[in-house]
Amino acid sequence: MVDFKIILSDPDTGRSYKIDAADPAARALIGKRIGDEIDGGILGLAGYRIRITGATDRTGIPARRDLPGSARRRILLSKGVGFHPTIDGQRRRKSVRGNEISADLVQINAVVKQHGAKSLAEHFNEPKAAAE
Repeated sequence: MVDFKIILSDPDTGRSYKIDAADPAARALIGKRIGDEIDGGILGLAGYRIRITGATDRTGIPARRDLPGSARRRILLSKGVGFHPTIDGQRRRKSVRGNEISADLVQINAVVKQHGAKSLAEHFNEPKAAAE
């Protein structure tokens, strides 16, 4: 059984929403890569287009877009996802994952590229702000 937490960001409002993707929806994501666009209907968001922007495994190790496959590797990094240098020229060997979505991941980060007819606030039953 495969389960993912999907953190969906809406650039128009600046809000993020958490979606728990159970077995059928999660299986549809396996094999996709960071940077791929998927149909929001898989997650119950009809009319939406969603782009996968990142992922994390159960130990917090991030996935990098420029690393093929889904395996965990220790690579020498000088910048980017997985390492942020504190001094100029600093490099460090860090563990990162490849860009393919697999059952080893627990969190997938995504952003809305195309909105559907219904807003995300309506999909997630958010109460409307009280007029003050």
